[in-house]
Amino acid sequence: MSILIDSKQGKDVSVSCFGEVLWDCFENDKRLGGAPLNMCVRINSLGIKADMISAVGNDELGTELLGEIKSKGVSCEYIGVNNDKKTSTVQVTLDKSGSASYEIVADTAWDNIELTDSLIEKVKASDVFVFGSLIGRSEASLATLNQLVDVANFKVFDVNLRAPHYTLDTLVDLMNKADFIKLNDEELYEIAKAMGCKFHSLEQNLAFIAQHTNTEYLCVTKGSHGALLTIKGENYYNSGYLISVVDTVGAGDSFLGSLIYQLCSSDCAQHAVDFACAVGAMVAESAGATPILTHEQINEFMSPA
Repeated sequence: MSILIDSKQGKDVSVSCFGEVLWDCFENDKRLGGAPLNMCVRINSLGIKADMISAVGNDELGTELLGEIKSKGVSCEYIGVNNDKKTSTVQVTLDKSGSASYEIVADTAWDNIELTDSLIEKVKASDVFVFGSLIGRSEASLATLNQLVDVANFKVFDVNLRAPHYTLDTLVDLMNKADFIKLNDEELYEIAKAMGCKFHSLEQNLAFIAQHTNTEYLCVTKGSHGALLTIKGENYYNSGYLISVVDTVGAGDSFLGSLIYQLCSSDCAQHAVDFACAVGAMVAESAGATPILTHEQINEFMSPA
């Protein structure tokens, strides 16, 4: 028995992740990227089956991307190939502290994910359906997302605000449809203020979002200061782990992937947020979004011998 799934063991749970797959392009190399894909890789690596729903272009970068995704242990069965749109690339710039900024090319293959019967059946059969906010920038993929949300069992909304690729109306609509909302502290304050929140504390802002979206499961990350997980009005805190940041790319994605894994395989919310913060920290002290991390390494990081 777990917090999210009553009737299955963790290894029998299935997750579908919807959204962008792309190449993160750095100064000297390129790496697998896209928030939902990073999550999908992490969930699979921890021991729960997760599938990616997306699209790539019919081009060399797309072929290479599909090969890289498969090498990470993720199926490409539900990743379409678009003959008219290019595979997505994102220019990533790291500042001196390792924090990343992103320049995202518009109207790519994942902006045009087509709804199919197989996608509908896949999401219907999944225990958890995860999607992010960036996918809402295009009418085509947003329309597909809204159709899939309607048939999903438990819906997790990962907020990733990348200006100018979002609108408040779309964010609020997706939050209202979600069963679980994850944001960082800056995103929480920005969205709550835009919705009319007058409060100043993190807890008050999170409670405001919970009330106005009728959501019982929420999580806000606080960078190096950990995270706050709220489940049906109960708060669970982690204060973060001391690390030397290499780059922050994918840290939040692995945090959420690890949190979903724990909430689907454990009945202890405190352990879930502690575990997720540990994984996020370990990713931030590594190069790239999806370093290999075993359960043994994570446990050793959390409780050194």
